[in-house]
Amino acid sequence: MVTPVRPGLARPSRGPDFPTPSAPGASQEEIRRQNLGAVLRHVHVHGPTSRAELTARLGLNRSTIGALAADLTAVGLVTEEAPTATRRAGRPSLVVSPRSDRVYAHGLSIDADRLRAARVGLGGRILDRRETARPRGMSPLDAVAPLAGLVRDMECAVTDDALFVGGAVAVTDTTRDLDGRLRIGGTDTLGAALDAELGARPGFVTGDLADIAGLAEHVRGVAAGVDDVVYLHGDLGVSAGIIIGGRLVTGHRGHGGKVGHMVVRPAGVPCGCGSRGCWETEIGEAALLRHSGRDPADGDAVPGILCAAADGEPTAVAAVERVADWLGFGVANLVNIVNPDTVVFGGALRAIYLAGSATVHRRLDAMALPASREHVQLRAAMLGRDAALIGAAELAFDQLLADPLNAGLPN
Repeated sequence: MVTPVRPGLARPSRGPDFPTPSAPGASQEEIRRQNLGAVLRHVHVHGPTSRAELTARLGLNRSTIGALAADLTAVGLVTEEAPTATRRAGRPSLVVSPRSDRVYAHGLSIDADRLRAARVGLGGRILDRRETARPRGMSPLDAVAPLAGLVRDMECAVTDDALFVGGAVAVTDTTRDLDGRLRIGGTDTLGAALDAELGARPGFVTGDLADIAGLAEHVRGVAAGVDDVVYLHGDLGVSAGIIIGGRLVTGHRGHGGKVGHMVVRPAGVPCGCGSRGCWETEIGEAALLRHSGRDPADGDAVPGILCAAADGEPTAVAAVERVADWLGFGVANLVNIVNPDTVVFGGALRAIYLAGSATVHRRLDAMALPASREHVQLRAAMLGRDAALIGAAELAFDQLLADPLNAGLPN
């Protein structure tokens, strides 16, 4: 569930390096705004870039790049400095860098057992972070006050000239009540509650953790530069962030991507959602514990199973292979439906995939259509738990990157 700007809207594509073509009859000011956004987005995603490189990569002429960089420098969004070293003769091209130390967003995450917050600078650099425990049964709305406390703690270190561009919060897609019942969580009012608690302007947007972590892996992680991605996240349940043509696909009111409740075994284990044989009952940590006979109360049981499997212990090996086979079963179905270039395994699924990757590939090869499986790449997530924080910040930066000089920031 993602509401990047308003409920139901997908995040605009990061797109190629070239600016989006202007609509016929676009005014010079509209063209300039698009070009400013293209320059700022490029240095935000790719880091410090010389004017000469921007000229080549964005397809604009040198004088235009110079003017755009000067405008962005004037409002404190980027800096321009001579390179520290150059091998070329003549005057070196100035390097344009994002003002990570000055321009920032807040990325928040409501995980299964933790509440986390980060202050993320333009360019994707985490400047500060905080976290605290999330008690069992705490709803997203109950988490507003402690999250706001984490944000206030981080704000104590912010300088007077810093620019806050907004915030976003990633919410794990399912929560359990105190009696253990599964509830598909809604976050439509979460952003408004955070705004009211913090008096934040610009305010907070909200989204499903899988969508937001998938966005981070698409922009800065293992799927950077890949336009068609399925990101699978295992936590309390299993959910997917689906990116097609560079755009995050979220479904009606942002409630798409609940792939964990795809029924793969109708006569299988009852699921907390009320159905039976959902995919997440066969591929999650609970399934691994069930097949290995380990005690779920043992907090180190899952790492222990994976280590035992790596050492060749028969019961652990069998448990990992069984879960990995079901993981590949579902992935094959998703590959046939979505036809992505890359499938990324994150959260708890990352370790399970790494332990049973050969089994996952075998099942994929047996079930997926040749036209879909021949090009698809399976990858373990790169950004770890930071993915949700980084992705949330990416959502918050969107308005600024789309219109750098008119995003509600002080000039």
